[in-house]
Amino acid sequence: MKAEPFTGPVAHHAEGPVWSDAWGGLRWVDMLAGDVLSLAADGAVQRRHVGEVAAALRPRAGGGAVIAVERGFVLETADGGLSALPPLWDDRGIRMNDGGCDPQGRFLCGSMAYDQRPGAGAVYRLDPDGTVEVVMRDVTISNGLDWSPGGDLAYYADTATGEVSALDGDLTARRTFAEIAPNDGAPDGLTVDAEGGVWVALYGGASVRRYAPSGALDAVVELPVTDVTACTFGGPGFATLFITTTRENLAEGEQPEAGSVFACTPGVAGLPVRTFAG
Repeated sequence: MKAEPFTGPVAHHAEGPVWSDAWGGLRWVDMLAGDVLSLAADGAVQRRHVGEVAAALRPRAGGGAVIAVERGFVLETADGGLSALPPLWDDRGIRMNDGGCDPQGRFLCGSMAYDQRPGAGAVYRLDPDGTVEVVMRDVTISNGLDWSPGGDLAYYADTATGEVSALDGDLTARRTFAEIAPNDGAPDGLTVDAEGGVWVALYGGASVRRYAPSGALDAVVELPVTDVTACTFGGPGFATLFITTTRENLAEGEQPEAGSVFACTPGVAGLPVRTFAG
């Protein structure tokens, strides 16, 4: 199947799409611009600056959002106020990258070095009481993270490994779930549908792949741009797959639709995004 443009090329490095009815629809980030983007009812794209980097976000149970910024987290209140938590590290050569909420309502986000040096990243867990714990170390490009519908399995991509891992729900007992050949692209953001299928955006692969719960490849969504960054389900019945793309490393005029959000209706529905309990 093919995805069609849903917006114009409104971001340089679009990432992290999330649908929440509490927000009135779709939000995503222009990561290295430090902006959160949202789609208004009239189709206009609104932009809000939240920091030097806007890496990932999820809705909060009481309204607003939790947002991963360059070196930590920002809390958005229901009325739009922003409150930054203390930075988690001093090294400005490392930034947050991608994350998600677990079934317990905790927000996890992984980091990476700007120069992508091996093992420089980690995965951090922000608990509802504001405490932070490192739950995974020695990762390189920490990317997509989501849980199975029942919450007993987590799926995670460290892009540099070329694979999607399956872990127990508390991020233990890591094992290979799906391997992606280098010529097919690199695993980036991911989401899990209502049937337990895992949809993986392939950076450099011009596609999103669906892997069945068994790990077998069973669907491919094709895009007209090379670098596909992340995906999420939303819209009525969570029947639409929204897909973000990037313009990074492209010359002026090359792949003019890169940086757009794309969409398709793949015939399987997603689930409401898990919220941060804090």
